[in-house]
Amino acid sequence: MDVEDQTADGNGLLGMETVLGSKEETTKTLPIDPEVDITLNTKKMIFNVSDVPPIPATVTLAFQHVLQSMANLLSAAIIFSDLICASDHEEIKTKILSTTMLTTGLATFFVTTVGCRLPIFQGPSFTYVIPLITMGTMSDWRCPNQQELKVIYNDTSTNYTLNPRGMIPVPDDVIMSRIHTVMGSLMLAEVIHMLIGVTGCVGFLLRFIGPVTIVPAISLAALYLFKVTVKYSQMHWGVAFATVAIGVALSLYLRRVKIPLPFWTPKRGLHIIRSQFHTVYAVLISILIGWGLSAILTGSGVLSSDPESPQYYARTDSRTYVIRDSGWFYVPYPGQFGMFTFNAGVFGSFLVSSLLSVIDSIADYSACARICRVPPPPAHAVNRGVAVEGVISILTGGMGIGNATSSYGGNIGTIGLTKVASRRVMQCVGIIFIVFSVLPKVGAVFVTIPYPVVGGSMVVLNGLLVGVALSNLQPVDLSATRNLAIIGMSLFVGMMVPYWAGKNPAGFNTGNAKADSVLKVLVSNPMFMGGGLACILDNTIYGTRKERGLDWCEEAASKHPGHKTPTELQYEEGLEVYEPLFIPESWKRSKWTRFFPFMPNYK
Repeated sequence: MDVEDQTADGNGLLGMETVLGSKEETTKTLPIDPEVDITLNTKKMIFNVSDVPPIPATVTLAFQHVLQSMANLLSAAIIFSDLICASDHEEIKTKILSTTMLTTGLATFFVTTVGCRLPIFQGPSFTYVIPLITMGTMSDWRCPNQQELKVIYNDTSTNYTLNPRGMIPVPDDVIMSRIHTVMGSLMLAEVIHMLIGVTGCVGFLLRFIGPVTIVPAISLAALYLFKVTVKYSQMHWGVAFATVAIGVALSLYLRRVKIPLPFWTPKRGLHIIRSQFHTVYAVLISILIGWGLSAILTGSGVLSSDPESPQYYARTDSRTYVIRDSGWFYVPYPGQFGMFTFNAGVFGSFLVSSLLSVIDSIADYSACARICRVPPPPAHAVNRGVAVEGVISILTGGMGIGNATSSYGGNIGTIGLTKVASRRVMQCVGIIFIVFSVLPKVGAVFVTIPYPVVGGSMVVLNGLLVGVALSNLQPVDLSATRNLAIIGMSLFVGMMVPYWAGKNPAGFNTGNAKADSVLKVLVSNPMFMGGGLACILDNTIYGTRKERGLDWCEEAASKHPGHKTPTELQYEEGLEVYEPLFIPESWKRSKWTRFFPFMPNYK
């Protein structure tokens, strides 16, 4: 039995060179610039963006991305279910998770196929979760307690049946009315998202929204998730902390350790490889171990079986009936929860989230291009990607869930580890999520994960989000007092004002009930308050573009491939990776393409 060392920097993860097959290391020249030939080195990646790996390798790598992202999808679905008072309505929760998987699959497939065409994963964006959390703290969106539910049923002379926990269920019309409000508000906000891409307004936004605005807004969004994390973790702090400890140990403390794993290939038979498997699957492994710990505590009788006890949701058998009662086949569709309505305050919050999502996606496109060793995405590719994200997000709202899709940075890191940048892998990811979405029993299995395990995984994931948000400060001059003052004040106000709004729900009295409702939703949103203040101060207080970190795009433009020597610039492929499908060459060279910002123009 052979022993082989597999490193992330060499031949990839999990013995990828044996799974995927050998790839000839060659050096070729592709014309990135019409006047300059740039030498492209093809030995850095196992598979490039346009390559097609063997089917077994494609499916294996696709499942890696699926499992890596499942915790985020589950968290988003549970948070939205809590907002609409469906935390005990397992059928609706299963439909919401299935719909989330469907929109995730559609967004991932179409963004990689007709959007920016980079291998970038699309999932429910955490920037859209914040409006849901802030709305849940308002009296208008508070879920009725058991006594209030009795009054509601008595007033309507409606009979009810206790749910499996022995609790009075929330009436369906209460749940549906909240879903309808979120549907209409999100759809309208995402129409603007789509138009930003179709009209090419991305460049216009970047003139005013820079790192000094993005960092406070996204940092406040990530920090504000602590409320939801506490809600789930407090069901059993021991299980939650164990999940956190395992995730941190595997992903950080042991990140340089390569563990031996048995591996078999037709050529070499059974042999041992050393890999950082535990680092890539750290969150998934921590969830499985936390789930197993909850099962042990449940079997030993440590966790309370009283449905009124907080520990009940930490049990592994508290919702197993969901799997039994779920059907085998269900296709989510627009309007499955009824017709949408509209709320101006909810729309305003979603619009802020949408703008931040656009900026976040642009940053992820550039990061993905660097990891894949291809040129930075041209304007037409960015516009197409943003437009496709907007279209799928409109569909998301129409299907009745409150989490629009956006690009995920974590999966970009996985591409760097595996050295496989093929867009076929991400297209396969999209197809897998679509298949999962029409099998409700698959979603039901994930719905039964104990809440403390979900809370522990959110500590790891949301902590990483805060770090990623702060990393956007790299191009900013932190020695400039104006930047420090703007960022500090924005963070402070972004935490202070929403806190006051939550403590003083009667503090809004304009004389108009609808205006009061709009103000409550907007002022309770930390991204709106902190990001809005940062944007105003950053654009009204004098500062050079270099100080503000806005010159990064100018520098990127000046660093055109033609300005570097072949030894300084090593791209695996050229700008052809961004070429849109099904567009005749004659159209691309037509003078009319300048009116369509999502089309390349070679005139």
